[in-house]
Formats: sequence, C-alpha cells, structure tokens
Amino acid sequence: MSRPTGVWIFSVLSATLAMGYGVLFTVVGDFRDEYGISETRIGVLIGIGFLAGFLAQVVLAPLADRGYARRTVIASVVASAVGLVLMGFGESFTPILIGRLISGIGAGASRPAVQRIVVLSDPGNLGRNLGRLISADVFGFALGPAVSALLVGPFGLEAPFLVVAAGSMIALVGLIGVTVDEGERSEVRQRLAVDLLKSRVVAGGVVLGTAVFVMIGAFDVLWDIVHEDLGTDTWLANLGITLFAVPLIVLGPIGGRLAQNIGPFRMAAAGLCIASVFMFLYGQLPSGGWIFGFMMFHALADGITLAASGVAIAMAVPPERQAGAQGLLGAGQALGAGISAIVIGAIYEGSGRAAAYAAAAGIMVVLTAAGVWLGLPFIQGRRTESENVGV
Repeated sequence: MSRPTGVWIFSVLSATLAMGYGVLFTVVGDFRDEYGISETRIGVLIGIGFLAGFLAQVVLAPLADRGYARRTVIASVVASAVGLVLMGFGESFTPILIGRLISGIGAGASRPAVQRIVVLSDPGNLGRNLGRLISADVFGFALGPAVSALLVGPFGLEAPFLVVAAGSMIALVGLIGVTVDEGERSEVRQRLAVDLLKSRVVAGGVVLGTAVFVMIGAFDVLWDIVHEDLGTDTWLANLGITLFAVPLIVLGPIGGRLAQNIGPFRMAAAGLCIASVFMFLYGQLPSGGWIFGFMMFHALADGITLAASGVAIAMAVPPERQAGAQGLLGAGQALGAGISAIVIGAIYEGSGRAAAYAAAAGIMVVLTAAGVWLGLPFIQGRRTESENVGV
C-alpha cells in the first residue's frame, strides 16, 4: 500500500463511518420530541451501538490478523450503511434500535482492521498515522451536525442518514485501486485476542482508552438533551459540536506523535485528569453558553491526548497481533461508552444534570488511576516500540 494514499483513503472511510454517528448524536432530541422516545431509551439507543461495537471488535477483529483485513473493512462499511438506512426510515424505538445495532457492528468491526493496515504500512510513524485516523473520525463526527442542519428541515429526519449511507458506499469505491499488504498472518489459533490482556501494559492501555469513552458516552447522550432543556439556541449547540472538533482534528497527528515520543501513558493520564474536571463543571455551569465556552478549553486537552491509548497498544504488541490488540482497545472503549450512555442517561432522567456529569467524572478518575497502575512497567522501563511487551 502506498503510505500517503493508503492513510488518506482509510481516513476518508473512517470519517464517513463517524459521520453517521454524528448525525444520530444531533437528532436524539428530535427522536424524543417527535417519536416519544424517553431519555432512558435514548441512552439505550446510544449505548447499544457501542455495545455492538464491543462484540464486533472482540469477535471479528482477529480476522484481520489472519489475512482478511481488506475484506473485513468492505463488509463492515456495507453493514454500517444498512444500519443507517434502517435508522433513517425508523419512526419508533424498535426499528431505530435495530439500525443502531447493525451500524454499531459495522463501525466496530472496521476500526481494528483499518488500524492494522495503517500501522503496518508505516511503523516508524504509527503515532502520527493513528492520530490522523482519530482526526478523521472527529472530522466525520463534526460534519454530522452540519449534514443534519442542512437536511432535516427541508427533507425530514431520514435524509441525513440516507445521505451518509450513500457517502460511505462512494468512499468504499476508493479501495478498488489500493493494494493492501496484509502483513504477516497471526499464527495464534485462539479465535479471540483476550490472551493479550495478560500483559499489564496492554491491559493498562485498554483501561485508559475505556476512560476516554466513558467520557464520550456521557457527553454524547447528554449534549443534545441538556441544551434542549437549558433552552440553548439550536445553532449554538450544533456550532459547539463543530468547534469542539476543530482542535481534535488539528492536534490529533501531533498528539499521536508526542505520545509515541514522550510516553502514551503520561499523555493519556494528564489529558483524562483535565477532562474529568471539565466533565464535572458541565453539571454546575448555569447555561448552555457557559458550557460552550468551557468546552473549547476541554477540546484542546482532548486533541493532544486522544490518540495516546491507541499508541500505547500499538507500541506494546508485535505486528502480527495489531488488529486483535486494537480490537481489544476498541472493545473496551465501546463497552465503556455503551454502559456510560445507558447509566448516565438514566441518572440524568432520575437525578438531573449535576449528578449525571459528576458520576461520569468520578468513573473517569477511577479508570485513569487503574490504567496508570497497570502501565507502570512501561512508564518505569521507558520502553520504545522496538521493545514489544512479551505477550
């Protein structure tokens, strides 16, 4: 695979998959108001996609290590598009839930396969390239609200889902001319990659990545609902999502490179501690405008640190186990986000905004401490990518 070409093509694919979720994220308030779906069920809708991604990354990611990375990506993108179509045409909880489930499986299965391909195409720059994938994900997610804003009013709630589904299939065409080097096939006969968790370093990276997605799951389920309830102008709430994404897009490759050079555990821990403070503050601030202002500083911290857990995993395992390892990370992230979305949505409905954000911040702090403790062998030994952890 040509390095520049391959990274960009897979970045575009990642962006289209993330765009579908960006659309969902900004219409859950409409689902509540038009279809009568409660906040708790909205939490289930958000969470079920993450949980589906968890299962997909645990069960399907090792296929990419056995020589099926390209085919995994293709099948996953098609599944995601089918799920988006179902969500677009659904007008009640059940069909939307089924669509979210299918799209979650597709997005979850594609991620570790794409990461394996990109890491193996240029190992010396794995931090920068994983950061580029993060930037692509964030960019696609940030486009979702813009697509919704342009299409929902004149064409209905189904329009953005259908447009993004079509866009993902068009992006898939870009793979036709790309030759993917599948790399050395894994000889491990286990169907799952859970044996990698025997390494404290791998386990620590997974825990830190999970902490990040606990924040994302809580943020996602609360953002639209909180701003609706606070009476924030729709344009300001949507603009907030887009502006939040800008530092993540710009700083993703820089943060990935810094994590590779300085140390991914240090970078991840620092960023998560800062992010947990902001999450707590979102429950205390008096208006949507104040949340908007604080969020921009939060975005700077996330932009530098978001790729760190993936870099830790990539540095800790041999090339032939990359997809399985990244799948474990993605599975932990999806599980954390899914449970967080369901639990935090229920806390918001029962106890309000302050309690919901405080609970999310507390969970983040606990997971960050656990991840750093597990990663002490890496931190103390100052390992580099050439010193793969024995797993």
